[in-house]
Amino acid sequence: MRVLVVEDDRALAEVVAEGLRDQGMAVDLAHDGLAAAAKLELAAHDVVVLDRDLPGLHGDTLCQIITERADRPMVLMLTAASAPGDRVSGLTLGADDYLGKPFHFPELILRIRALARRRPDARPRTLRAAGIELDPVRRTVVRDGRQLNLSVKEFAVLEALLRASPGFLSAETLLEQVWDENADPFTNTVTVTVGRLRRKLGDPPVITTTPGIGYRIDR
Repeated sequence: MRVLVVEDDRALAEVVAEGLRDQGMAVDLAHDGLAAAAKLELAAHDVVVLDRDLPGLHGDTLCQIITERADRPMVLMLTAASAPGDRVSGLTLGADDYLGKPFHFPELILRIRALARRRPDARPRTLRAAGIELDPVRRTVVRDGRQLNLSVKEFAVLEALLRASPGFLSAETLLEQVWDENADPFTNTVTVTVGRLRRKLGDPPVITTTPGIGYRIDR
């Protein structure tokens, strides 16, 4: 899952981003509305966590722009304007959910995941292939009845591959979906993570690598 956090309070933005990354999400940051609009053009996002009172381009205007996109992400307004009237006006602008500040972080995570599941192109909750069952909500993976203990990034890579199956995902696409805009395109972190994931999945091997194309789950 890829999330764009749009928040002009840089300290709060970093705290939110790090917390979401700890949950296996790829997170991009923007500190004003214009920067956020530019980042929405550069990459596809599942959810936008949007403050309302933004410099450059107000959050209300940005929300309306997002709702006009054909492939629009879901919008969670996260703002200090939390009175009932503010909530109604935010939802009227097209936001899909609204959470006032201060907030409880576990609730924010649950709301983001719920929004991602509500996207029109969202897949069924449990992903299955090659004897693997992955539940993104419970954060569990089972292969042939055996529970697997995966790291946050291993889980996210496996989820991305299962969602793309039977298609391939390139290393560059995995970097974009699982890490974020700060990932070094020349790093071997994808190769290393896939290698660890293969070992944990065990035999028979289920992740195929095709040079110049990428990785996929063999069904």
